[in-house]
Amino acid sequence: MTVPEVVPHDAVLLAGGRASRMGGTDKTALVVNGQTLSDHAVAAASDARTVVLVGLRDGRTAPDGVVVTREDPPFGGPVAGIAAGLAAIGEPAPWTLVLACDLVRPERAVDALLRAADDEADVDGFVAVDEDGRRQPLLALYRSDALRAAVRALGDPAGAAVRRLTADLRLVEVPLSAALCADVDEPADATRATATARLLD
Repeated sequence: MTVPEVVPHDAVLLAGGRASRMGGTDKTALVVNGQTLSDHAVAAASDARTVVLVGLRDGRTAPDGVVVTREDPPFGGPVAGIAAGLAAIGEPAPWTLVLACDLVRPERAVDALLRAADDEADVDGFVAVDEDGRRQPLLALYRSDALRAAVRALGDPAGAAVRRLTADLRLVEVPLSAALCADVDEPADATRATATARLLD
């Protein structure tokens, strides 16, 4: 989905979770509306200069033009994935989209996030917040310099909490509906995902 005059950004897409509540099933390979969840994430990042897909399972392939890397150690958590994604970007854009690959319909969520972003605002980023007031730090747009500095300040990213990474960042909340923040964590979520996606179309 193309958004006019979006802020210049790269995208770090996180696909490296263990999916323990899904019995280890690769939830990013689940198909919703004819596409895997990881491909929906790539589509949501279509306006990014560089798209990095972190932690794609063995045997899976990414669309042409997408950089594929893996967090160190594998399954080291989302902060390790963010660190690996940032390291894979040669010439960083001013902003970095961080996006989990288990969202049901990330295209519309990212569209809303990018429309809310203001390149002139004196902030470190824009983060989605759901209807219950919970921030979604893996659905957010960060100033690249601020995010990279936060990763460096954290030290070893393996197993670190995303909220700890972003604790000192000045973030503007972007309210989104529950449907746009919906992700897949458990088997029942996968069934609801298809129904939710149809309602959003």
